[in-house]
Amino acid sequence: MDTTQPPGRGAPRAKGRPGSPRVRLSSPADVLAAVPHLFGFHPAQSLVVMGAGGPRDRLRLGFRYDLPDPPDAAAARQITGHAVAVLAKRRAKTVIAVGYGPGWLVTPVMDVFATAAGESGLAVRELLRVEDGRYWSYLCRDVNCCPAEGVPFDPRSHPVTAVMSAAGLPAYPDRAALARTIGPLTGEDATARDQAAQRACARAATLIEQAASRDGSPVRLVIREGRRAVRDAIAHYRDGGAITDGDLLAWLAVSLSHLPVRDDAWARMDPEHRDAHLRLWTDLVRNAADPWVPAPAALLAFTAWQCGDGALASVALDRALACDPGYSMALLLREILDAGVPPSAARLPMSPEEVERSYERPAGAEASSPAPWRRRSADRRRRGRGGGQPPAVKE
Repeated sequence: MDTTQPPGRGAPRAKGRPGSPRVRLSSPADVLAAVPHLFGFHPAQSLVVMGAGGPRDRLRLGFRYDLPDPPDAAAARQITGHAVAVLAKRRAKTVIAVGYGPGWLVTPVMDVFATAAGESGLAVRELLRVEDGRYWSYLCRDVNCCPAEGVPFDPRSHPVTAVMSAAGLPAYPDRAALARTIGPLTGEDATARDQAAQRACARAATLIEQAASRDGSPVRLVIREGRRAVRDAIAHYRDGGAITDGDLLAWLAVSLSHLPVRDDAWARMDPEHRDAHLRLWTDLVRNAADPWVPAPAALLAFTAWQCGDGALASVALDRALACDPGYSMALLLREILDAGVPPSAARLPMSPEEVERSYERPAGAEASSPAPWRRRSADRRRRGRGGGQPPAVKE
């Protein structure tokens, strides 16, 4: 499931960030033009549900489900039950649903949804089906405005499209195209990335050997140097910079595999700088070898959630969990997104200093922690010890 939050609703406005567009959705064509920009891509074989509420009936959230193929009554009930529960939790009063695909896929789900929405007290504003550049309304019975052959529409020429595109809300052709924006390197670039990762691991091994000759944790120097590098990177991106050096990108990715480093970065995700953070974590996810993807991908998902970009958050979590299905931060964020929790809940109750103190251990307490270059999730090893979830996300 992909979710979206109306732009600008989830967090304070970033410095220098233009105001989010406000558009009135008063017709089916308006809705269909807005959906791809709200989600970041053009849906296909999907059910999109949008809830509105408040005195001006403003859009509060939207979410997308893959349609069951072949049609399945139990799956339709599960989708509908989840959608209605999320809408109720977010206190939506009005709902619009759009099914993308052929009638034999859309109608079975839409029928169940229409019944459940009505029974729950939601005001159903519109129920639409879209296929091949035409739309049909399940509510309108007037053949003059809703003929049997459907109503042709072209979102590319619609004013809503122009406004939302100008506001920096692109719409990729499909979800796969959005996922490719954070996809891995290929060819010679991938070879260079892997070589840089090997050098980063060698650097970590040297630091561990140095620390092992003294009292204390053998990974403390890796954590100290990693924190410093990640903090510098965050500051650099906030100042408008970027990192292109492959060795530095590899060192950052390897360092983030240690929870004290990752959680220090997590505690620094001030939403005021969310655009800079999106650039940083996107660069790291794209340039990280698979063993090092989960941490920056989860941080990218958290930042995207802060921005109200649930679709980007979802594809980032897909990457994290494809590399490590048990990565607890990614699993936590997946639960949050699936529950429709708003970006306003993405608070940082712990400061970086508090995170650092939470990881302080007696001498030698981390001696059994896995070395950062092993293809094994440190996050999974630490689950249940309080290290997998700070800073906590509160609603």
